Amino acid sequence: MTQTLHIIGGGMAGSEAAWQAANAGVQVVIHEMRPKVETFAHRTGNLAEMVCSNSFRSDDHEQNAVGLLHWEMRQAGGIIMEMAAKHRLPAGGALAVDRDPFAESVTAALMAHPNISVSYEEITELPSDGHWIIATGPLTSEGLGKAIQAETGAEALAFFDAIAPIVYFDSVNMDVAWMQSRYDKGETEEERTAYLNCPMTKDQYEAFIDALLAADKTEFHEGETAGYFDGCLPIEVMAERGRETLRFGPMKPVGLTNANDPDNKPYAVVQLRRDNALGTLYNIVGFQTKMKYGAQKEVFTMIPGLENAEFARLGGIHRNTFINSPTLLDAEMRLKSRPNIRFAGQITGVEGYVESAAMGLLAGRLAAAEIQGRSVDPIPNTTAMGALVTHISGGAEAKTFQPMNVNFGLFPPLDGMRGGRKGRKERYKGYTDRAKEDFNQWLAAQS
Repeated sequence: MTQTLHIIGGGMAGSEAAWQAANAGVQVVIHEMRPKVETFAHRTGNLAEMVCSNSFRSDDHEQNAVGLLHWEMRQAGGIIMEMAAKHRLPAGGALAVDRDPFAESVTAALMAHPNISVSYEEITELPSDGHWIIATGPLTSEGLGKAIQAETGAEALAFFDAIAPIVYFDSVNMDVAWMQSRYDKGETEEERTAYLNCPMTKDQYEAFIDALLAADKTEFHEGETAGYFDGCLPIEVMAERGRETLRFGPMKPVGLTNANDPDNKPYAVVQLRRDNALGTLYNIVGFQTKMKYGAQKEVFTMIPGLENAEFARLGGIHRNTFINSPTLLDAEMRLKSRPNIRFAGQITGVEGYVESAAMGLLAGRLAAAEIQGRSVDPIPNTTAMGALVTHISGGAEAKTFQPMNVNFGLFPPLDGMRGGRKGRKERYKGYTDRAKEDFNQWLAAQS
């Protein structure tokens, strides 16, 4: 048993951790409670199911920290990036995928691997021996959550993550909406026209905000508090922060020209991104919500072009949990009080599919090396992966620790680089060039 790696959770992090360890020659068992034990957000029993969005965000590996993380995962032979490439959808400069075939492909690849098996049951206690990775994500089951809480002696931190609605394309009024990526971004015509855009006049926008603020919202259960992650705020919470907040956020009109009325610039624009390869489903970008279902239909059909919209899925909200990693984990992602257990993915306090998968990749490699008696140099904090793990394992302030996306603010500064907005392009290129060199050297040292 001690030479087998056990992974609790078959999401992005667990799937990637299993793939990395198995490819290193380690026997892996994935313990996944779905579909026997369901969650609010999941629909299937597939591994690596995408529940919140179908986007891995920017794929720009020279000017964007998320794109750099994509690059590092590809260099390391990551299963998530491999399958994302096979099921990629047009999304301008972003990496979006056809979510169901993507998850099915990840599941098939893991199930076919000779070193991987899957056990479908819920784990409710922390294991006392063996090698384990806990990658249960933001929807950790109540039983295991209580076991983690009992071990760490601290209450689990929590925030609420909201799911955006999905619309059937054939119900969109294309006499009003048009296809265009912001700033016409993309190398092909398909990429440059990857998004559906719905324009609003000032009066329409003001009426929309009024309806949004007045709509019936989902109530929290007793004892719950709404500590939202700023990168995934419900639109009504954004609207409560100021009437112009959405117009400078997900509804910003910049970089777009209304093909149906090119002489009039929209006051605000709602964008929808393709959600499947057939192009029959589109999700409303940035429109995570905690409105009740009836209110969602009333409010969202106020959007020009969506007046007759039919919804394949309405938005929802669920409670996400994560541990105070800076106080609990060491530099190799091991629980200090039980070093036979590593944590990976969103439960560590990283936010996003990509960040979760990257922490799974790193945990899988570290666990495999430990099982095989190999030493692995610490991953440089100049890399995207290294910056993230440094942040969660001690770089962040424990008292105010909150979920974090990868960003260049986590990277060590570059000497001699110009600060401010004007020097940003050169500075970001410097970050990514340095990261790529250091990451390749780190990978080479393991071979």
